[in-house]
Amino acid sequence: MNSTTLDNLIPLEVQEVVEDKQTDTQIVVLRHRDGAEILPIWVGNAEGIAIRLSLAGIAPPRPMSHDLMRNFAEHFNVKVERVVVTSVKQNTYYSQIHLSNRGTDQILDARPSDAIALAMRTHSPMFVTREVLAERGATSWESWQQRLPPQTSDDAKQEQG
Repeated sequence: MNSTTLDNLIPLEVQEVVEDKQTDTQIVVLRHRDGAEILPIWVGNAEGIAIRLSLAGIAPPRPMSHDLMRNFAEHFNVKVERVVVTSVKQNTYYSQIHLSNRGTDQILDARPSDAIALAMRTHSPMFVTREVLAERGATSWESWQQRLPPQTSDDAKQEQG
């Protein structure tokens, strides 16, 4: 069974983006849209800023990479149907962007940070598989941190989406 079938997906929304001063990265905190679980994902600074701007409804004076991807999609009538955080392997998150164009569906592999930034700009739904949320989600930031093994700076940077 394909783990990205709709019945295996949990809807997400971006709750906030916070700085991780220890690793010089950003943390995108995703929240189950209909529940209490959160899913924090470390991302690079540029991607975190792009997501934060979109969350705040701020349009940059010049297009950022994710704005350019949205513009390409709109120009070629490609619809971003959804993005899905599909798995975690060795502290690296994986995601997919589901696209449609003129009756043809495509799935692209993407870093979660890029997929989230694009979904925010195209107002597309975001999901996580039940398995990833069960493995990496928590009901609060504190409970999430308690589930983690001690981490070095190198581990956190490897986890970036």
